[in-house]
Order: sequence, then C-alpha cells, then structure tokens
Amino acid sequence: MAVVDKAVAGGGEAQQPEPAAEASTFAELGVCRELVEACDAMGWKQPTKIQAGAIPHALQGRDVIGLGQTGSGKTGAFALPIIQALLEHRQPFFACIMSPTRELAIQIAEQFEALGSAIGLVCSVLVGGVDRMQQVLSIAKRPHIVVGTPGRLLDHLKDTKGFSLTKVKYLVLDEADKLLNLEFKESLDDILKVIPKERRTYLFSATMTKKVSKLQRACLRNPVKVEVSSKYSTVDTLKQEWYFVPADYKDCYLVHVLNELPGSMIMIFVRTCESTRLLALTLRNLGFKALSISGQMSQVYFCNSSIRQTKVLDFPIQLCTLLRPYKTKD
Repeated sequence: MAVVDKAVAGGGEAQQPEPAAEASTFAELGVCRELVEACDAMGWKQPTKIQAGAIPHALQGRDVIGLGQTGSGKTGAFALPIIQALLEHRQPFFACIMSPTRELAIQIAEQFEALGSAIGLVCSVLVGGVDRMQQVLSIAKRPHIVVGTPGRLLDHLKDTKGFSLTKVKYLVLDEADKLLNLEFKESLDDILKVIPKERRTYLFSATMTKKVSKLQRACLRNPVKVEVSSKYSTVDTLKQEWYFVPADYKDCYLVHVLNELPGSMIMIFVRTCESTRLLALTLRNLGFKALSISGQMSQVYFCNSSIRQTKVLDFPIQLCTLLRPYKTKD
C-alpha cells in the first residue's frame, strides 16, 4: 500500500513518503467505540488496506483520494469517518454520496444503515427506476446521509421542495472514473455548483485516469492519496482460474465445476438476458438452486433489499449479465 501526501492547495503532483505501519484493529485507527462495536457486529474483524490507509487521515479532517479495486473495503473507508463526524455534529443532509449505478448506491446505503443502526442514522437513496414519490417521502424525513446517482439527485434538487445540499459537510464520489462518463458529467457539474466549498471530499476510484486527476484538482483541497491497487490488480483473496473447453460442452464443464463447489455462493456471468434465463432453467432441472438476474427484471423488484436478500439465501447460484451484478451484505 502506498500513502501519498502533499499539502499544496489545489492538489497537484504528490510525493510518496514511506507507508505508515498498518493498524490491526479499527480502534487503533481512531474509530470510536460505538463504531468499533458496529464493525464487530458486521463481522469486520480488522481494517482492509485501504481502510487502514484512509481512515486516520479522514478522521484528521483531510480530503482523501482512495484508489482500490472492487472488494477492497472502500465503502467502509469513507463511511466510518463520516458517521463518526456525524456523532459529534448531528444534522440533516450531513453527507452526500454519489455513485454511477443504482445498485452500488443501494449497497452503500445498506452499509451506512448497518454501521449507524445503533445511533439512529437515517439514510435516503435517490436513484432512477424507482417511484419518485417514495423518495420525496424519504427526503421529508430529513436524512443524515443522501446516497444517489447524479441524474436523480439533480432532479430532486430542482423539483423537491425542502431538499438542499447547501449545508453538506461531506461529499463522496465513489467510482469516480465511471462518474466522469459523458452521461453523468453535466449532472455532476451542476451538483458540484450547489454544494458548499467548505466541506470534506472523498474521491474513490479503481484507477487514476486523466479525468479523475482533473476532478481531484477541482474538488479536493490538500488531498491525501491512498493507493492499494494497480490498474489491473484484484483483491488478494480472489482465486483465479481459467479453462479452455469446446464451445459445445461449456455447460457440461460448468456443471462439473459447480459440483466441485457444494454450498458455495456462486455468481455466473453470461452475455445476454436470455442466456441467464435458459442456463438458470437448465441448472434448476439438474437440481441446482439457480436464479436468473438480468436487466429485464423490474427495477422496483430488484431495488427492494429484503427481496434481494431472501433470493440470495434461497438461490446460492446466480446467473447475471455484466450490467446487473450486485453484492450482498455478506
């Protein structure tokens, strides 16, 4: 892990000092007792590399750039400092987290709610594909944390009475490399115009592209950069194998692999929605508990976290298209 730190207003190129020793517990990072207990309840026994690198600086009030791959614990790296600050200064609309997809926004909100369950944390999710009136009602509860996609977030800023981000203390741009795609750029620019400049900003991304670097210079002040991955790296716990098989016998080989992994949670990615349906049907006929997940699913159905969690427990094998994966709480 590399921790990069340079105190120059407006960002700029940073120097790389020697990495600090990694903490073995959240308490050693400076996380308060209430949140250490919440981490224990979630099964988080020790900080990940990106959490160990980012949390101490965030707790000191620094802006943070976190570079890490999926599964590296990025959400905890920004959620814990934000909730700890909220404990000291409780106010509605305390933090705004933007993500490029509704699924990621839901996952982030679930982690905030789990970590803040003992302190009465209220979180609102503002994403497309879901009834806007339900979101208006959640905004009316004056949540502490707002998580959303740029387009729907901007819609509510324009149209929902009483909703404002002018007093936000924390801004998080998660998967910033994807947020900077053309479809989000205009909405993101408009949102950044109404958020106060006096704030803490956390930017998390898989890679440090030119666009992300430009956004860093525009949005962050004296940032600390914590980097735990290269462009094509994966998490240490991921075991990777590949098989070269005849195209006509792929399904047979897949069944063999599944038989070698009894009791495992398995996600299988295929190219089309129809393939998820047909392969799930085939596997169920062979006695496997398989579920098809694709873009043809109702957004309301998919975004219901209780339904998703129940389905995960009932169907440990999931057939997905690349545009519709998700993570469970486990």
